[in-house]
Amino acid sequence: MQVFRDVSALVTATWAEWGELRLERLIFSEGDTARQVVMALVGLAAVFMVIRSFGGRNPGHKRLALPALVTSAGWSRASLTRHGALILALAGLPFFILALADPRTSLTRSETRYPGRRISLLIDASSSMLSALPSTTLAKGAPNNAAFFTTVGAARYFIERRMAGKYRDLMALVEFGDDAYVITPFTTDYENILLSTALIGDWNEFMAFPDQGTVVARAVEQSVGLFNAFKYLDASGNLMVIFTDGADADVLENGKTVDDVLEEATKAKIPVYLIKIGGNIQNKRSVADELWIAAVKRTGGQFFSGGDEATIIQAIQAIDRASAGTIEMKQYSTERPRYAPFALTAVGLWCAALLLRFTIPAFQTFP
Repeated sequence: MQVFRDVSALVTATWAEWGELRLERLIFSEGDTARQVVMALVGLAAVFMVIRSFGGRNPGHKRLALPALVTSAGWSRASLTRHGALILALAGLPFFILALADPRTSLTRSETRYPGRRISLLIDASSSMLSALPSTTLAKGAPNNAAFFTTVGAARYFIERRMAGKYRDLMALVEFGDDAYVITPFTTDYENILLSTALIGDWNEFMAFPDQGTVVARAVEQSVGLFNAFKYLDASGNLMVIFTDGADADVLENGKTVDDVLEEATKAKIPVYLIKIGGNIQNKRSVADELWIAAVKRTGGQFFSGGDEATIIQAIQAIDRASAGTIEMKQYSTERPRYAPFALTAVGLWCAALLLRFTIPAFQTFP
């Protein structure tokens, strides 16, 4: 079954590549070699025709001639069927010659539309994330029950859900405390993003994180700056997902409002989906959920209270469902070899010719 899946994937990829090819855009780096092969094949065909013509000059030599019995006059269309294998073999020859010429495409730019969003993931790495939040799934294998590891696991779970779906998101990863740092800029490489979450989820890396406070506004500002650096602010399909315990120092200590915290996202018209990790923990200073709900709603996003692992998973699933959409991307490609579809087509035609020649009696007679 695996062989059939591999063949099916190969055929699908080849068909898709055929759809992208334009002969006028191809550069043949081995054109001289292909021309020499064509001349050699023509020469061989001429030699065989001459040899065959000499061999057929004495049709009655050492043979017994009998009168033919003609049953019907005229040309029979069915007689062409015996040439089917030869026709397929000859049809594969031009594709082989083109593949031999080593076709390539030069630098190109194309605009493509994909299902997905531009998503910036913001992970709180402040010291307040050391509060306990046990998790058997999201933080499996973590060194302790710190909420930070559940947070990193939640981000990873979200990425894996997007990978399993039909989406081709552009994702970025930002880690923040008193200040914010871009860990991974926007990319479609999900594996790279997963590797980044694994690196920041290491206990030693977390303990060495230099800024142990919580200033969500810095993370939002850094994220908006990232959207701006990639020139995405004027495009649709942008959003932020913030994982934080909600203990924002600017609001609790410096007199800022929650609207001030999310001001940059509101101005940039980027919806914010905020998951408050840990919910309302007793004796822990935090911004009231009602304040976050109102501020997040003004951005066009949604607030989720993640009091435990189950509610966090439900929140991520809800964000995943709400994050449907399409994005347009400009793709640049350097010089690429394009011989594969030509070679595979030639091989396919020749295999079909051999199959007809050795399995069906009607094709076993050569002209």
